[in-house]
This record gives sequence, C-alpha cells and structure tokens, in this order.
Amino acid sequence: MDINRLSSQIIGAAIEVHKTLGPGLLESAYGKCLCHELKLRGLLFESPKKNSLRPPRLRGEKYIP
Repeated sequence: MDINRLSSQIIGAAIEVHKTLGPGLLESAYGKCLCHELKLRGLLFESPKKNSLRPPRLRGEKYIP
C-alpha cells in the first residue's frame, strides 16, 4: 500500500470516529475507538503505551512551587 492510500485510510478512520462520537470526550476515548476502527479496516498498528512520567514539581495531585 502506498503512503497516500495509507494516509487516506488513517485520516478516514479518524474522521469516522469523530463523526460518530462527536466533540468533548477525553483523548483516551477517541484513541480506543480509533484503534477499533483501524482494526476494522485491516490496518496494522501499535497501540499507544502508557507513560508514567510526571512533571518534576508535581507530588500526588498538588503542585509544589
């Protein structure tokens, strides 16, 4: 599959997810649905990995100046 066709498939999947869900949800909701849509289209991808990085001055949920 050439790059233009692949790009078109990915963008089409993202548009379909956004049209179905609408605005205002968390990024994680769109991400899970996009993964599902990409699978339905037969596209191979790697799911995003969780990141445990935290800002240096953030302890728990309270900012420490």
